[in-house]
Amino acid sequence: METENLTEEQPKPKGKQSFWELVRFAVLAVLIVVPVRMFIAQPFIVSGSSMAPTFGSGDYLVVDEITYRIKDPQRYDVVIFKYPNDPEKFFIKRIIGLPNETVEIRGNEVTIQNSEIPDGFPIEQPYVKWQGNNNLRFELKEDEFFVMGDNRSASSDSRYWGAVPRELLSGRALLRLLPVHEIGILPGGYKEER
Repeated sequence: METENLTEEQPKPKGKQSFWELVRFAVLAVLIVVPVRMFIAQPFIVSGSSMAPTFGSGDYLVVDEITYRIKDPQRYDVVIFKYPNDPEKFFIKRIIGLPNETVEIRGNEVTIQNSEIPDGFPIEQPYVKWQGNNNLRFELKEDEFFVMGDNRSASSDSRYWGAVPRELLSGRALLRLLPVHEIGILPGGYKEER
């Protein structure tokens, strides 16, 4: 009769094993999350009503920080940027005027003049529910953007404090995660039909 010599493997102490697994998990999380958070995407919570009805106070967004390193911001993009008068604060607005354009506002109508259309063209604004009543003309320089809130009657924007330099643009609204019933990609996005 043959007998097998079996030796039982001694279990490792659970405390040491779980501690090193936790450390390994934490290091991996830091290596993945920190670069993503610093260079690719950041969370942003909307505060105030300047972008109503497109965004409400408390909407939770993810900001795409990569796209504007690859391509230029476009008219109608919803952008998050550092407020030019206090770069510690972040604002969310819609791009209306692009570099080297002239933005003219008469009442509720916004007209853009540029080298391609020197006589100007009115922009579409179906996302605006509450209009403002302004009369102004603003000439943008190289790398400057004219931004406005969708709630024109309650928005502090380029009409009052001027253009946003490109270097202050953090990124565009990529995802809306809250409220749950409005989850979506490129929230507030609009493409003009021409």
